[in-house]
Amino acid sequence: MIKSMTGFGRAEGTIGPKKFTVEVRALNGKQLDLGVRMPSVYKQKEMDLRSYLADDLVRGKCDVTIFYEADASEKKITVNKGLMEAYYTDLKEVADDIGQTNTDFMSLLMRIPDVLRPEKEEIDENEWNQVINLIKEALQMLNTYRSTEGNKLQDEFQARIDTIMSLYGELEEPLNQRTELIRERIQNNLEELVDTDKIDSNRFEQELIYYLERLDVSEERQRLKSNCDYFVDVMRKGSAQGKKLGFISQEIGREINTLGSKANNSDVQRVVVQMKDELEKIKEQVLNVL
Repeated sequence: MIKSMTGFGRAEGTIGPKKFTVEVRALNGKQLDLGVRMPSVYKQKEMDLRSYLADDLVRGKCDVTIFYEADASEKKITVNKGLMEAYYTDLKEVADDIGQTNTDFMSLLMRIPDVLRPEKEEIDENEWNQVINLIKEALQMLNTYRSTEGNKLQDEFQARIDTIMSLYGELEEPLNQRTELIRERIQNNLEELVDTDKIDSNRFEQELIYYLERLDVSEERQRLKSNCDYFVDVMRKGSAQGKKLGFISQEIGREINTLGSKANNSDVQRVVVQMKDELEKIKEQVLNVL
């Protein structure tokens, strides 16, 4: 069963004092274009995470976002007490020397570099493992969405291939009539130019056969049917078949174009135009297949 390239997945969970949210968005793309946004504390895990995500996402423009909200009890800033005390001592001495007794030392100290510094965060492996579980949950939701959309695409492809094969059957009668019409047209044109008693019937039949062989489309019709059957077969096997289906649809188009170039009949040409219309709609939607 095929899958769509587009989809969305989201998972939330509380891990310790933090509420984590993981979002995965996927859009169409020829190759995998993966963007990952995550808290800086986990940056050293990014390469391993990208490798894991690439195996699951396969293809498309995908954005994965991991963020969390922490409660007020989680301390983020530390005070360098030793440095603060040293600055305080020096500042108070200077203030006493110049007679400044109302100086707000605290506001001055808070502006000095390195007195307040971010608390160094370290990876909690247990926390990270739980984040990975949330990522898996979001990916599962994304894949469910992709499968649902893929089923819709598959139904549409099947309907359009069925239409092409129905039109394929409609070619039988006009192609048979075409042979007789070509014979009559050439015969009438020849008789207008040459006396009937001067026409070599054997030579005429030989030339007619040669001409009709150049217009013969039996091989193209057989290849068209085979490619349509192959398209359906590939569509029903596996999930990441978008590129292959794209190649097969190009082959189907090649055979339909050849039918059109050899048509030499308005009824055949009409059927070919209808086939092309159905195929173009298939090609548009194949771009959405994973």
